[in-house]
Amino acid sequence: MTDAETIPAREPRVGTGGLFRSDVRTDWTREEIAALFDLPFTELLFRAAEVHRRHHRPDEVQLCTLLSIKTGGCPEDCGYCSQSVKADSGVEATKLMEVQAVLQSAAQARDAGSKRFCMGAAWRNPKDRDMPAIIAMVKGVREMGMETCMTLGMLSETQAAQLAEAGLDYYNHNIDTSPERYGEIITTRSFEERIDTLAQVRKAGINVCSGGIVGMGETRGDRVGFIHALATLERHPESVPVNALVPIKGTVLGDMLADTPLAKIDDIEFVRTVAAARITMPRSMVRLSAGRESMSEAAQALCFMAGANSIFTGDRLLTAANAGDDADAALFARLGLRPMEAEEPMRADKADCGR
Repeated sequence: MTDAETIPAREPRVGTGGLFRSDVRTDWTREEIAALFDLPFTELLFRAAEVHRRHHRPDEVQLCTLLSIKTGGCPEDCGYCSQSVKADSGVEATKLMEVQAVLQSAAQARDAGSKRFCMGAAWRNPKDRDMPAIIAMVKGVREMGMETCMTLGMLSETQAAQLAEAGLDYYNHNIDTSPERYGEIITTRSFEERIDTLAQVRKAGINVCSGGIVGMGETRGDRVGFIHALATLERHPESVPVNALVPIKGTVLGDMLADTPLAKIDDIEFVRTVAAARITMPRSMVRLSAGRESMSEAAQALCFMAGANSIFTGDRLLTAANAGDDADAALFARLGLRPMEAEEPMRADKADCGR
């Protein structure tokens, strides 16, 4: 019997009804996750779809909008990022947006159908002087009836508590890649510091959004390590964004891939990564994030089959292009999908537990 054939025995059988919480595991081994990646493609999609249907409505996809509230000038040296001061990408540094301008953008996103408004600032960490404006943004967006998410870099315990008090629903802090590959992508912050920030967010009672980027020249083993690091956290992230690198000229990785285009991940391997995330983190929202604008409709459809059930809408993701609301509406109509209205399973779990 092969390693791949041992995977189903660890999961409840399909067809017994109900929503299974018993198949949520945090003890996945790298060998088990590697065996998932090695499955025949159609078998992997079938298993991922089974898991997805046990925990989520398969015809619903969550719509989110991402706004850069402070662009450029980041002191980090992330090799993929056009907002790093180390990049020669032409992105100019801006000041933090005015609160009212952010709320106007949030209102437009709500009117276009988004349920979650995500705000990102190109900081290593926020300064205490910035927190009153950040808090006002969170409160203002929540008053519109939308979920809120912030990505601001590393947080102090006090800052995390302030965000929790303001009612922040999610905090995004991606681990980016496997622990082993991390130092080749970023040198100004350690993988352990990423994990520490996630723990700080959890301690404050804020939901976690954490994923990474594939197509950075990594191996399949790195993709296995990336999924393993998230799937073995004490509690899985409520949201897991899976990004395909958008190569930008002037960044380390953008220039590297321009010279070695074969390093770019292909659609089938990207879908395998989405499927592995769905199987190992059954109740998380798996978000099809950056890179979607360059994917065919067929590739996106495969991602939805593999368990992706959240996307960013709108024309831009921070500094990169995105598919746009009209294109997404047309794709949803072709695939028979609709915007998600239900509560995310992991948030419902917390509500059931009185937390």
